[in-house]
Amino acid sequence: MIKITLPDGSVRELEDGASPLDLALGISKSLAKAALFAKVNGQDWDLKRPFEGDADVALITKKDEDEALELVRHDTAHVLAQAVQDLFPGTQVTIGPAIENGFYYDFAREEPFSTDDFEAIEKRMREIVDANLPFEREVWDRDEAIAKFKELGEAFKAELIEDLPASEPITIYRQGDWFDLCRGPHLPSTGKIGKAFKLMKVAGAYWRGDHRNAQLQRIYGTAWLDDKQLKAHLHRLEEAEKRDHRRLGKQMGLFHFQEEGPGSIFWHPNGWSLFQSLISYMRRRQENAGYVEINTPDLLDYSLWETSGHAEKFGENMYSTVMPDERKYALKPMNCPGGVQVYNFGQRSYRELPLRMAEFGKVHRYEPSGALHGMMRVRHFTQDDAHIFCTPEQLQEECLKVVDLILDIYKDFGFDDVRIKFSDRPEARIGEDEVWDKSEAALKHALEATGLPYGYNPGEGAFYGPKLEFVLRDAIGRDWQCGTIQVDFNLPERFDVTFTGEDGADHRPVMLHRALFGSLERFTGILIEHYAGKLPFWLAPRQIVVATITSDADAYAEDVRQAMAAAGLRVETDLRNEKINYKVREHSVGKVPVIAVVGRKEAEEGAVALRFLGEEGRTQEVMSLDDAIAQLSDMALAPDLKRKSV
Repeated sequence: MIKITLPDGSVRELEDGASPLDLALGISKSLAKAALFAKVNGQDWDLKRPFEGDADVALITKKDEDEALELVRHDTAHVLAQAVQDLFPGTQVTIGPAIENGFYYDFAREEPFSTDDFEAIEKRMREIVDANLPFEREVWDRDEAIAKFKELGEAFKAELIEDLPASEPITIYRQGDWFDLCRGPHLPSTGKIGKAFKLMKVAGAYWRGDHRNAQLQRIYGTAWLDDKQLKAHLHRLEEAEKRDHRRLGKQMGLFHFQEEGPGSIFWHPNGWSLFQSLISYMRRRQENAGYVEINTPDLLDYSLWETSGHAEKFGENMYSTVMPDERKYALKPMNCPGGVQVYNFGQRSYRELPLRMAEFGKVHRYEPSGALHGMMRVRHFTQDDAHIFCTPEQLQEECLKVVDLILDIYKDFGFDDVRIKFSDRPEARIGEDEVWDKSEAALKHALEATGLPYGYNPGEGAFYGPKLEFVLRDAIGRDWQCGTIQVDFNLPERFDVTFTGEDGADHRPVMLHRALFGSLERFTGILIEHYAGKLPFWLAPRQIVVATITSDADAYAEDVRQAMAAAGLRVETDLRNEKINYKVREHSVGKVPVIAVVGRKEAEEGAVALRFLGEEGRTQEVMSLDDAIAQLSDMALAPDLKRKSV
């Protein structure tokens, strides 16, 4: 007999050779029907795979949505591969994992796939689901498996098996006559997958992600637990396309990209105005929170990056060059070593701590061309960095202050749904494990002192210290990782950073790395998509357009513009010989929040007719110019300034 311990602590005894399915049947038939797979001693396990001894077991159903979704997506990839090989004989299969929101499978085939093939492939996939083929796990002899796949012309699968560790069993999963190399687990049968899937696109890929290897074709799909989830996802994609910051940026005249500057933004006047509004807001918030602002060089001697550890851990992503004087330089990929140099210029006293130094620093990081994506993934961007030097005793309070500041700032921009994730030591890191133990404990203690819920991102810390990540959820439910806090005991050691304590001796400070927006360019893109271009009035680069009905009002329109500009509003005129409805439509497409319409009557009365973008039920409002300026000036106040004025 074997003993099975359930999550509630209860223990059940089963016959040797029993499986999770037997366990489920012993509890209830409904549970056996609902169960998808099991976790056995923390390891994913097929329902029909026998236990190998006493075990802690959890049965996974659709109620465990994240885990269920990942398995459904993985199994759907297998069904895709079978369907493709059924329809296109001679196609080789390679790998097909579950990914965020779906799955993909890479194929080797001379003829290109196209989206025109999707209808036939999806039809065959639905047939395989209807067939309700059991997923059956088999363990094969390594040499026999290699020989079998080579016999079938599956060279990629044979190579995968050859490269597996000798100690790893070769597991094959069958669904009917079709089989694939896979660690598993799988659902009990293809029928459990359901039909809430859709193929999305075809892309190129390289075998094992190496451009020197064979070119493959990757078919992406999305899969969900039911049709309602699938429809919601497709609606989000449709909304995301409408909100694409690249399209809206062009429409609003904010910026552009071009091949001569890959991964870099060409800011137009309106976009640069928006960018500067963000910096002005952040500068005020930081000054009020006790930060001083510094600026450090973009180009520094390479030795500085060797000392910091960036050269070793990040060198392949750095832009570096050797000059005629034979000195090697690098464009900074991060701001921290420069901040350390400012701190280290002269002796510091404990009376100066905590010292909070902020920098809007331009950083440069090489990203592969295929990874670039508008403002969301660039090679040249601005970080709202800060480096806080404090004593170990001040660490928790400083972390709490940063958390409060970040969350308050996000509220000002309309983000109330913010998740915090704790990221611990990555595989590639600097520093001793004892130092990491200390910094992880300090950061986690500070996080727990906030009383806020948080999740884990194992192994995703910075190479020099653990971090907190702040994830924003936007208007259509997408998550964006923006702000970070990192605790660093390593760089102060490497750069010999000290302060003179109350006892007159030198002590080592703790260094906190902190970003609020993160990348200002990326945050701008997130804002544009979150608001679908209809930015809050205080942020809009063009707040008002004064549009004339007839040329008789041209002079008055200019007077209105000057009066509004003198009040600090961002305003333009439209004096073109076009119908007013045409002007209103055009500026609405450009997401101008307010259009001030003026004609002969308004000129005679010293009035304006205000039209507000996207405010359903709000009709045109006619008021005196003075009243309009007063109302618009109040709307133009940034949230932090509005709080001060109350």
